[in-house]
Amino acid sequence: MTDPRLVLFARFPAAGACKTRLIPALGAQGAAALHRRLTERTVNTLRIAGQIVTVAFTGADESEFAAWLGPHVHLVEQAPGDLSARLLACFEPAPVIFFGADTPDLLPRHVDAAITALLSHEVVIGPAEDGGYYLIGMRTALRELLVDMPWSTEQVLSETLARLARMAIVPCLLETLADCDRPEDLARWPDLVSSCASPS
Repeated sequence: MTDPRLVLFARFPAAGACKTRLIPALGAQGAAALHRRLTERTVNTLRIAGQIVTVAFTGADESEFAAWLGPHVHLVEQAPGDLSARLLACFEPAPVIFFGADTPDLLPRHVDAAITALLSHEVVIGPAEDGGYYLIGMRTALRELLVDMPWSTEQVLSETLARLARMAIVPCLLETLADCDRPEDLARWPDLVSSCASPS
């Protein structure tokens, strides 16, 4: 098997355009600052794995992302459409592991574990506490896992596992981690968010 591509989906950290569920707690500027920090942290974590990191970007043009994230990532603009369409557009060539930038506790060992898992499994999943997942990797393009999915709900992981069971595929499940999406999540990472809150 060739080395998997690591693909991070990221939105430009513009105030009011990202982490909108955190705006009541942090303000628009604070939510954008937190998103910026999480994205930078995730890029660094992926780079430590030693693989080429592709950032599928939206919310600004390529030059703005290049100025922000530097020359060590490969930039690809996200396709139009819903999340399913955007994921499918980045699928080939497989194997590929998709990541979001919402998981502060993602460490290089989780990335290494996902890469290793694809040597012996068709699919690897990093479950999230909220019922979704923080990563999903596949050795081949299994479109069935990405279309008509109830994204942004607590049913994403269970629906993914149900579809895999129908396909007779046993995935490798990694350690469960928490995403930082809602105001009540912020208490988990006080050091991360301490400098992001807008002045009252």
